[in-house]
Amino acid sequence: MARKSLIQRESKRQKLKEKYHLIRRSPKKEISKVSSLSDKWEIHGKLQSPPRNSAPIRLHRRCFSTGRPRGNYRDFGLSGHILRERVHACLLPGATRSSW
Repeated sequence: MARKSLIQRESKRQKLKEKYHLIRRSPKKEISKVSSLSDKWEIHGKLQSPPRNSAPIRLHRRCFSTGRPRGNYRDFGLSGHILRERVHACLLPGATRSSW
């Protein structure tokens, strides 16, 4: 089980990402339209004004049941060993069992 503080930090980052989504998106469109270098630097400064944790690249996918940050399958939202346990318990329809 992941520590509660790490899970809370991820949820805070998710909320910040949603809050600053439009503020981050509009300067990125402007950069592609502007040709002068000095204007691009000004727009780049605007991009740096929101908090760092509002950047979508800082988010991690976590296992839905355990909160584990590594080895996740996007389709199921579960980590590898939890996915295997649920497949063997026949809790995921359509998934085939295998042993390794």
